[in-house]
Amino acid sequence: MSDNIFSEEKQACTALARRKHWIDNLRWVTVMLVLLYHVIYFFNNKGVFGGIGGFGDGPQYQDVVMYILYPWFMPLLFLLAGIGSRYALDKHSDKDWFKARTRKLLVPATIGLLAFQWMTGYFNTHVAGNDVLAAVPQPVKYFLWAFSGIGPLWFVQDLWLFSLLLLLVRKIDGNGRFYNWCGKMAEGKLDVGWLILLGVLFWIGERALVFNPRPESLDGLYNLYKPFFYLIPFLLGYFVFANDKVQSAVRKAWIPLMFFAVACGTLLTVTTFGQDNTLPQYLCKPLNCIYGWLMCLAMMGWFAACFDRTGKFAGYMTRSSYGIYIVHYLVVASLGYMMKIHTTLPPVAIYVILTVAVFTLSPLLNEAISRIPFLRWCILGKKRH
Repeated sequence: MSDNIFSEEKQACTALARRKHWIDNLRWVTVMLVLLYHVIYFFNNKGVFGGIGGFGDGPQYQDVVMYILYPWFMPLLFLLAGIGSRYALDKHSDKDWFKARTRKLLVPATIGLLAFQWMTGYFNTHVAGNDVLAAVPQPVKYFLWAFSGIGPLWFVQDLWLFSLLLLLVRKIDGNGRFYNWCGKMAEGKLDVGWLILLGVLFWIGERALVFNPRPESLDGLYNLYKPFFYLIPFLLGYFVFANDKVQSAVRKAWIPLMFFAVACGTLLTVTTFGQDNTLPQYLCKPLNCIYGWLMCLAMMGWFAACFDRTGKFAGYMTRSSYGIYIVHYLVVASLGYMMKIHTTLPPVAIYVILTVAVFTLSPLLNEAISRIPFLRWCILGKKRH
């Protein structure tokens, strides 16, 4: 009996030792960058859809944050989700894993819209114009607010869909031959060059967007969700970057990868600043795709080399970053709207106040909701107890 206990303890310690904290750290750091991005995006004057508009027609150099982050931070989150899905499915059955995925992803992205995100939608419709729903009956307004409140939850909806597709892929590749083949490619002398060449898939994904969306169609919604584009890094994470040899390759090459990524990003920003950096025509530019892919590789390599450790704060952020992501845009939309429309604060003060607010109120909102059984389930996708 005691031998079994010691054996179980040894297995638990081994599993803990193998946990790759750099993946956790990179995920929550990227989520924090999403928060910063949305503060800048909300007041951009580059024509990016969804914000309230800038502070005049002149150049807003703070918008450079959008050019730096947008090409890579969401693809990186999908890539990390693919890696995490591989590790989770090694430990859990497909049924148990997908059940947990549905609770964590689909519940907040559906029921959570009615319970919480409708408030975000309320402010989004006011950003679009005070009279945009003036003639709509109140009950209908509520459901329109809920739909408009999807906001950043498009990421969650995409991820649930990709999880469903992954189960189908696993059924087709029942023996895991493709994953094993990807692993065998990394067994020999792995040249990071072939990982860089995978960036061609990045470009192909951007080319799949609708370049001239029709106003009366769902083209604009497709370009927002970018399902084909984001599916690519998700599957690359699952099949390629979950391999230890591949992670080792980017870890060893992180310095040159970061150097060339920063160089490409600088050139991209200098030559395109002022353009709408979310248009398909912009996103499919070769330089945008090269920069975005190199940054994904460089960030993974950097964190694998330098941040594969944890502590109390990192552990807290690992547990809480998803909830913070779910609730943060309400802070951005509500406070940003009220300061822009109903105050005469200078732009610098507005940016500072909103930045401080989103990084403090979002965790507090997450903590408060986490303590209410029903709300923690429907808004954050956590178990009710």
